[in-house]
Amino acid sequence: MSSMDTNGEIDYEVLTKLPFLDAVIAETLRLHGPAIKIGRIAAEDYRLGGTGITLYKGQIVEIPIYAIHHSEDYYPNPEKFIPDRFLPENRHQIIPYTYLPFGSGPRNCIGMRFALMEAKLGLAHIIRRFQFTRSPQTEVPIVLLKNSGLTGVKSVVLGIETRD
Repeated sequence: MSSMDTNGEIDYEVLTKLPFLDAVIAETLRLHGPAIKIGRIAAEDYRLGGTGITLYKGQIVEIPIYAIHHSEDYYPNPEKFIPDRFLPENRHQIIPYTYLPFGSGPRNCIGMRFALMEAKLGLAHIIRRFQFTRSPQTEVPIVLLKNSGLTGVKSVVLGIETRD
């Protein structure tokens, strides 16, 4: 990886300016985000525009993150892994509040920036040292586990080779 120095270290400033790495992580979080849905409690009565729907104080509202992230209305070919949709020149096409791996607004995940930086750094070091390949035992597509509110996979079997 050319962004690393001779000791295999990567500068924070360099790490924050790797658009394709950002796009790969964003698309991975869209397809396989940590939360299936999030819930909020209405703090006051609120009328939803001209819909005729009113949310009442104390009412629980669930936001179906998985359904939004996999909707053809917001993401063409939603089941395909297309990191290009998150490149800087394409991000403007993403409709606000349709990308929610960490929630959004004032109650989004406070650890989001740290988690993203940690993922970027970990991936950069792993990609520098190893090459991953599909093996005969690799399940395609990945089989997701069904549980309460977090996503997980049944198994991930890959071939791993060290890079020279």
